[in-house]
Amino acid sequence: MGTKVSKVSIGAFVLGAVVLLVAAVLVFGAGKFFTKQNTYLTYFEGSVKGLNVGSPVTFRGVKVGSVSDISIIMDESTKALKIPVVFVIDPAKFKGTRAEFQRGDPSSIKRAVTTYGLRTQLQSMSFVTGQLMVALDFFPSKPARFVGLIKTYPEIPSVPTPLEELQKTVQDLPLREIVENLNRAIAGVDRVISSVNVEKTTKNIDVALQDIQGLVRNLNGRVGPLTESLAKTSEEAQATLKETQETAVVVRGGIKELAASTQKTLEAAQTALKQSEHTLRSYSDDSEMMAQMDRTMRDLSAMTRSFRQLSDYLERHPEALIRGKGSEGGRDGR
Repeated sequence: MGTKVSKVSIGAFVLGAVVLLVAAVLVFGAGKFFTKQNTYLTYFEGSVKGLNVGSPVTFRGVKVGSVSDISIIMDESTKALKIPVVFVIDPAKFKGTRAEFQRGDPSSIKRAVTTYGLRTQLQSMSFVTGQLMVALDFFPSKPARFVGLIKTYPEIPSVPTPLEELQKTVQDLPLREIVENLNRAIAGVDRVISSVNVEKTTKNIDVALQDIQGLVRNLNGRVGPLTESLAKTSEEAQATLKETQETAVVVRGGIKELAASTQKTLEAAQTALKQSEHTLRSYSDDSEMMAQMDRTMRDLSAMTRSFRQLSDYLERHPEALIRGKGSEGGRDGR
């Protein structure tokens, strides 16, 4: 006869197992089942080697979540493969910030993407192991390129890394055409070099160098005497200029004295004429003496004008006393 199993023992065993299961979930799950997490989606075009499920999601170096799923999908419009990466974010990590990550609704995330430039980017965790992580940051200068193949989660656009941009630039370069053009240029240079008579060109260059050296020696032999001649000529010119300045000063003084003497003479002549005029008023106008006096007065007037012209000319051209009244500036000094 078998032993009868107690129902109370079975119930206690089941209850103990449930308690242990809940405790294990709380201990090993770190309470994640009771933590609210927001799920998002992003797409990458290049290789994601090194990114795994469970890889961290960071925001400026701070871990705020983890990757939950990685897959591959075909974009039928462009016939290109896309790699959708699903990740979760703990909104409690964003303390004292705006409510976009705390609410997690699509409209809030779209506003953060379009207004503030929120983007995802693959970054390296370690150059040794090659592990990658998803980094969140603001790139307002980068355009938001939505893929929109999966509508289940809010989409955050991605931006390529600097290395990916460089690789894409290199891939877009017409390397084959560049290499062909370079080969043609090298071949042309080679033909030009081959067509040149190197020996003849070298001899011509040697002859030209010898001619230049002879010319330089000839110039060196003539520079010394030419310099001495220029120095002597300069000294003579300075002495002549000094003598001319001294002569001009003396002539200017003589002109002033001559002008003053002439002025006095003219004034005396005018006084004598006035006295003669008073004397002759007693004579008849048609007498011979009056006619002679009239001619004498006209001659004196002409002589006065000549003295004035001479005085003015000597004042303007004092060098005329030395060189005489000659041509000036290609014209006659009359």
